[in-house]
Amino acid sequence: MCIRDRIIRVTYVTDNYYINYMVNYENSIGNRILDISFNQDQGCFALSTERGFSVFNSYPFKDSFQRDFNAGIGIVAMLFRSNVLTLVGGGISPQYPPNKVILWDDQQMKCIGELVFESNVKAVMMRREHMVVVLQTKALVYRVAGLKLLDAIKTFENPQGMCAVSSRDEFVVAVPDETKGQVKIINYSKNFKIVIKAHESPLTALAISQDGRMCGTASSKGTLVRVFATDSGSLAQELRRGTDKADIQSVTFDSRCHWLACTSDKGTVHVFSLDLTRKAVYKEEKKQTAENTKSVFKFMRGIIPYFDSEWSFAQFRIPDTRSIVAFGPEAKNSIIVVSYDGKYYLAEFDPKKGGACYKVIERELLLLKQV
Repeated sequence: MCIRDRIIRVTYVTDNYYINYMVNYENSIGNRILDISFNQDQGCFALSTERGFSVFNSYPFKDSFQRDFNAGIGIVAMLFRSNVLTLVGGGISPQYPPNKVILWDDQQMKCIGELVFESNVKAVMMRREHMVVVLQTKALVYRVAGLKLLDAIKTFENPQGMCAVSSRDEFVVAVPDETKGQVKIINYSKNFKIVIKAHESPLTALAISQDGRMCGTASSKGTLVRVFATDSGSLAQELRRGTDKADIQSVTFDSRCHWLACTSDKGTVHVFSLDLTRKAVYKEEKKQTAENTKSVFKFMRGIIPYFDSEWSFAQFRIPDTRSIVAFGPEAKNSIIVVSYDGKYYLAEFDPKKGGACYKVIERELLLLKQV
């Protein structure tokens, strides 16, 4: 197997995992935020900047710790709440070359391993036994023990580093396929592969549920989020963000796969019920407890595709800026939004009635001690 972007140097390291969301924001003192990443249970998030990185607790919100390298970190990610993080250099004056993955032990305050490639790293996703390194046109899958290359997946042009990996149960990876708008899903636990024609336009957002059984996608058109079953590739639900074009930056599932949320550059965070998906994927027969809004012209469903989709169950409004979303504590039915203009929001929604979310907390990240 010929791999153009081969590894040049490898050092064996310990496990790591993260969910990466790229951002680009310049704050009032010129310290640009280059990346925002939630850990796999969404209990904390990290900011990488032109000077280093900061880690925050998602709920209750607090500034946990900061590291000032006086140089840029383009990607930062956590392994749950452990002392191991993954770092990739970025920004105007990067701490590390952007083609190098650094495993950082924050307790020892030093690099414990690295991978170097011939092209820039777009994202890194990890489980306890496996790691996926995303490059411009391929995703490379490794076994962490010995960093043995297991697979090289060709993808569509992927400057955003779109890739989703299940965090528990079966090892499932989702990446853009070589064909525009399609998603390639590989279940390495079952040695199973499927390609899904998700959209006509190029993909802009990709998510997978923690158990690997659901995949959420959005395209450059930005009007729909589609949810597919990863075992069959069948469409479980079609969720409508709106009718006008938008840039959907993040899609995420809650830990129990009851809800999906997405953000876009339009300033509204949408929360959708996945009750219909759960019935299709998990074969649940219980009565629906939360229904998304449907068009008043639902009698046109099957005739005009527009009326087949479901509108969001709950909404949360923030200023028109780029943002990413995660889910808060299960008992609170809450979402956490971190925006590109440096703000943290915690909002709750009524799991029975839906509608407008209630803003519980708003905090200005830029007022905290700078990295």
